[in-house]
Amino acid sequence: MAQCRITEIFYSLQGETRTVGLPTVFVRLTGCPLRCGYCDTAYAFHGGEKRDIVDIVNEVRSYNPRYVTVTGGEPLAQKSCHELLSALCDLDIEVSLETSGAINISTVDPRVVCVMDLKTPASGEESKNKYDNIDKLKPTDQVKFVICDRNDYEWACHKVEEYDLASRSEVLFSPVHGDLKPADLADWIIEDNLPVRMQIQMHKYLWGDEQGR
Repeated sequence: MAQCRITEIFYSLQGETRTVGLPTVFVRLTGCPLRCGYCDTAYAFHGGEKRDIVDIVNEVRSYNPRYVTVTGGEPLAQKSCHELLSALCDLDIEVSLETSGAINISTVDPRVVCVMDLKTPASGEESKNKYDNIDKLKPTDQVKFVICDRNDYEWACHKVEEYDLASRSEVLFSPVHGDLKPADLADWIIEDNLPVRMQIQMHKYLWGDEQGR
């Protein structure tokens, strides 16, 4: 029976993406090949518990959710994540995947909404971006830039234009919590009239950096 290594499963409000504010079950898989400088889930790099996918799905079902997000770490670092995603889709709820963009997304179940990062220079992991993934994005997917400073912003603007991202999927710009003032990023987006959605990590404004949110 297929298993995934799980750090935690919890029910909360979605703090980001197109479903921000909606009650969502989060399934956090353990492990990540990246080490972004602003990472706020380093506790998911190691440890975790191996669980049967059937058990994971049953726990998710117990919340009677409308939305579930598979996150990490980097979920796709576990090959069995694909089977988990498909099993969750079979519950007939909206399933989203938060992925770094460093691993091929072409074999992800097409029912899944991929929320894919493009890592900025200040993340320290820009070299891990797998730009081939851009051609695999669906209109229902989202591309996220986590922005630390003005240089990151300029870089992200260039990528949005270079790959015509706004015509492929929804584009999200996020300020690094505690590093870049949200109002500054908002002003830049307005000034440049960008075709992007600005988002903040709503859960951090509600509960701070508490784990399990």
